[in-house]
Amino acid sequence: MSGFYGAVSKTDCVSDVFFGTDYHSHLGTKRAGMVFYNSEEGFRRTIHSLENDYFRSKFEPDLYKFKGQTGMGIISDTDPQPILFTSHLGRFAIVSVSRLVNIQELENYFLGKKKHFTENFEGNVNPTEVIANLVCEEDDLVSGIKNVHEQVMGSCSLLIMMPEKIIAARDKSGRTPVTIGKKDGAFAVASETASFPNTGFEIEYHLGPGEVVEITAEGYTTIKPANKKMQICAFLWVYYGYPPSYYEGINVDEVRYRCGAALAKRDDVEADFVCGIPDSGVGHAIGYGNEKKIPYKRAYSKYTPTWPRSFMPQNQNTRELVAKMKLIPIKSIIKGKKIVFLDDSIVRGTQLKNNTIDLRKEEIGEVHMRIACPPLLFPCDFLNFSQSRSTAELATRKAIIQLEGKETHLEEYADTNGEKHRIMIDKIAENLGIDSLLYQNMDDLVDAIGLPKEKLCTHCWDGSSGF
Repeated sequence: MSGFYGAVSKTDCVSDVFFGTDYHSHLGTKRAGMVFYNSEEGFRRTIHSLENDYFRSKFEPDLYKFKGQTGMGIISDTDPQPILFTSHLGRFAIVSVSRLVNIQELENYFLGKKKHFTENFEGNVNPTEVIANLVCEEDDLVSGIKNVHEQVMGSCSLLIMMPEKIIAARDKSGRTPVTIGKKDGAFAVASETASFPNTGFEIEYHLGPGEVVEITAEGYTTIKPANKKMQICAFLWVYYGYPPSYYEGINVDEVRYRCGAALAKRDDVEADFVCGIPDSGVGHAIGYGNEKKIPYKRAYSKYTPTWPRSFMPQNQNTRELVAKMKLIPIKSIIKGKKIVFLDDSIVRGTQLKNNTIDLRKEEIGEVHMRIACPPLLFPCDFLNFSQSRSTAELATRKAIIQLEGKETHLEEYADTNGEKHRIMIDKIAENLGIDSLLYQNMDDLVDAIGLPKEKLCTHCWDGSSGF
């Protein structure tokens, strides 16, 4: 994932954009950037790496250089952004929350037309520059954004900033959210509504799928209406989203409470207490404990002053080290106890297996894992989640290969009511060294979110919602 924040104000907006962008730090890990416009200097931009530091500490020294009433920022887990573009549509800055599955085809398409790319990203073209080129193929911005939505396989939400306005466009299927906020004399637009309260904004409007909106300091206008079909990523509520955020008007933590309660209703295990794997597992665990009427306790304390987010480093070994070192087990609470742990998901299972080994060393009585979503069987085609060099790295696929000798019968294993599904889960539990494992079923997850299933992307669980 990535996250963006933009503001158009009647006064200077640098502080709003700085703090608003920072509230997207849980979404991205690799690069971040900010850009502002003022009439004396034009566009001013800064981009920094976040691989070894945090947004605020990286960008705070740059604030004195910026001024302007129009600005935007991006926390990106992929390419360096924002991109500055000069075209027949004018000069603009652009940021995107996107995944271009067909980026190689698009690159070849432009090179075949004798176009060129100036931005670089890990030896490849920059995806946001590809998106900007698609916009500039047309005679106006709305047609250009339609072209992006038609040509990109994957997903793309974007902001285009011009001197006195921001054009916001949500992904054509609404897989990622875009929301407008309002306060006196200013409007903001963001991926996460959690960025609004402390920057003084109130939620004003959620863009629909494929909708394009023009935002100025005076207000906002829809310049392309929303599409009818929506496929918002259900995993936003399960994992990605920050607890205070709302998507489609539905709060993240409220959904997590309902997810935990749904698991508790299906669970007959006897336990001394429930514990959430921090951070996203906490809301699920509170919902579980409230439903089960058992106490919530912290078997782990999370040490955050110096250790970064575990998905932040790009090297897998480093990620595993960070995940281990920042969770400190509390032996006096753990020893001899039967504990239910709530987590958002299991991708590869490596961190969970290591955590279980640590718990056994602390002489835990029993380890019962409860997962807030169904088993992840399919790599995400639309966002940068559960990406592996091989599908065989997924805990589910590894179990299937052990049972079948190859990756096969995936639809049967995805059927939460089927026998193959039960056998797969037992094998995953065995591989992880835990006493029991229970996943959320699809119907309960959909009910917890509160939207019809056809409006949710559930591809990573059931293989639906394809291109």
